[in-house]
Amino acid sequence: MAAHDHGEHDHHDHANEHDHDHGHHQHHHGHHHAPTSFGAAFAIGAALNTGFVIAEFVYGTTANSMALIADAAHNLADVLGLLLSWGAATLGRRLPSSQRTYGWGRTTILAALVNAAVLLISVGAIAVEAVRRFAHPLPVAETTVMWVAVAGIVINGATALMFMRGHADLNIRAAFLHMAGDAAVSAGVVVSALLIGATGLDWIDPLTSLGIVVVISLGTWGVLRQAVNLSVDGVPEGIAHAEVLACLRELPGVLEVHDLHVWGLSTTETALTAHLVREEGSDIQLIRTLNDEMQRRFGIGHVTVQLETPALAEACRLRPDHVV
Repeated sequence: MAAHDHGEHDHHDHANEHDHDHGHHQHHHGHHHAPTSFGAAFAIGAALNTGFVIAEFVYGTTANSMALIADAAHNLADVLGLLLSWGAATLGRRLPSSQRTYGWGRTTILAALVNAAVLLISVGAIAVEAVRRFAHPLPVAETTVMWVAVAGIVINGATALMFMRGHADLNIRAAFLHMAGDAAVSAGVVVSALLIGATGLDWIDPLTSLGIVVVISLGTWGVLRQAVNLSVDGVPEGIAHAEVLACLRELPGVLEVHDLHVWGLSTTETALTAHLVREEGSDIQLIRTLNDEMQRRFGIGHVTVQLETPALAEACRLRPDHVV
C-alpha cells in the first residue's frame, strides 16, 4: 500500500460500505459482490458429490474402468475444493478487526489458488495412468460405466446450477467451473461407454481419460492464472490500469496522479490508493466525483487518496513512477 508521508490524507467510505450494487455500471469492470450467501449450495453440493465419489469409485473398480476411476478422483478433489471454497466464503464475510483490518477476504483468493493447483496435480496423475492403460488395456463393463456416468451428469449439473449466480466472484466461479466441467466429463464417459459397446475397442476408455485431462486443464488454467495474479496484488482482471489512471487525471482540478495502486482485497472487492496533485479549493467535490467514478466505471469500492498541492508533490518521495 502507498505510504502517506505528507499532504492531506483523505479516506472516503461509501454510505453502504460492503453493499454496493455494481450491476448498472456503464462498463462491466472489476470484481463485484456475489448476490447472496452460497452456504446451502456448498453444503448440498458437497454432500451429493461425496456420495457420488464413493459410488463412482466402487463401480469404476468393479467395471474395470479407468475413465470412471479417473472421474472419481477428480470429483474427490472437487469435494475438497467445495469445502475449501465454502470455508473461505464464510471467513470472507467476517468483519474487520484490529488485527485483520481488511477482514479475511483474501482467503477466497487462497481457496481459488489451492483449488486450481490441486486440480492440475490430480489431472497429471490421471494422464500418467491413462497412458499406462494404453499399453495394457483391460476389458471395460461399459453398461455399468454408462449408468454411473449418467448419475454424474445429473448430480454435477444440479450442483453447478446452484453456483450460476456467482460468476463475478472467482471463488464461486471456480466451484461452478468444477461442477459444470464434471457434468461435461460425465457426458464424455457416457459417449465412451457407448462407443466401447459398439466397437469393442477398450482403448477408447483411456483415450477418454486423456480427454478428461484436457478439459479439466483448460477449465482450470484461467482460474489459476487469475488467482495467482490476485495473490501477488496484481490488478484484477477486467480493470485496465491505464484507464483508471486516465480517469483520475481527468477529474476536475487534478494536475497530476502518482503512486497509483489497484489490487484485489478478495475475489469480490477491489481497492485503490493514489496521490492526487490538485488545485486549491477543489477537495470536497474532487473526492465525491472520484469515488463515484471509480465505483461506476470500474467497480472499485475501497478508495484511499492522498491530496497534495504542487509544492507538496515536489517533496513526495513516492512521486517517481519507479518507486513503490
